[in-house]
Amino acid sequence: MKFNKPKFWDIPKISFWSIILIPLTIIFLLASFMRRFLKIEKKFQIPIICVGNIYIGGTGKTPLASEIYKIISSHGKNPGFVKKGYNYLYDEIQLLKKVGKTFTNKNRKKAIESLILSGRNVAILDDGFQDFSIKKDLSILCFNSKQLIGNSFVIPSGPLRESFKSIKRADCIIINGDKNVEFENKIKETNKNVKIFYSNYKIKNLDKFKNKKITAFAGIGNPSNFFDLLKENNIDLKKTFSFPDHHNYSDQDFSRLIENDVSVITTEKDYLRIDDKMKKNFYCVEIDLEIENKDEFINLIKSKI
Repeated sequence: MKFNKPKFWDIPKISFWSIILIPLTIIFLLASFMRRFLKIEKKFQIPIICVGNIYIGGTGKTPLASEIYKIISSHGKNPGFVKKGYNYLYDEIQLLKKVGKTFTNKNRKKAIESLILSGRNVAILDDGFQDFSIKKDLSILCFNSKQLIGNSFVIPSGPLRESFKSIKRADCIIINGDKNVEFENKIKETNKNVKIFYSNYKIKNLDKFKNKKITAFAGIGNPSNFFDLLKENNIDLKKTFSFPDHHNYSDQDFSRLIENDVSVITTEKDYLRIDDKMKKNFYCVEIDLEIENKDEFINLIKSKI
């Protein structure tokens, strides 16, 4: 979904707009409730690992799904990705395809069936925590430490796709960023058995941007997280430009971004949405996802495959 995220979503207190939109939130919750109980859950003959979120966008699902693919492959299995086949998700689908075989369909069950027919023996769902038509063997929820659950309201009063209590269905939670004991305790109050891990991004090609004047732009769920990562790595940011998630860049956008004597950088996801003829004007920031207590996380994955 392409959208500009309202600022009040991430203000950790009740706002006028949060209250005024509550009737629409109630309708959204009722519709979600009906969809859930009209679904018939299907159990597949292969393990299904779901990497999802309840905070809409910018939680790091795709990098984590890619890391899980590498872990599973290194343990003798033949995994594949499953992703909803919507055109606006082209960038995320292409990121997955760079790592491994990816199966897309507007119906995830059909995508999983195609994956099985191809000889793959583990399905990794990039998104799908809210898809109640599929029985998951491992459900992982992603959060970013900067946003966490925002104002804690459900769409459109807030950024949550469903209430915080939904983490009862999660087996594992990955928090990207700084440790937050208070949030961990909040999680454990709702789901005492869930495993909690932390992750961080490491810039692989950092040397390319050192000692240069930099303009950065991003059209992702939370562009500010990308800019903060650059600052944390002492990149000399002169300007930043934020665009909606999955933004399709125009010539007018490019004219704002390109400057003489300034290197212009963006995320891997955004770089995939730039016309080939324009890519020479921009640099892509390549990242690795590092998971703390990784051996324990690997053991959790192995126990399900």
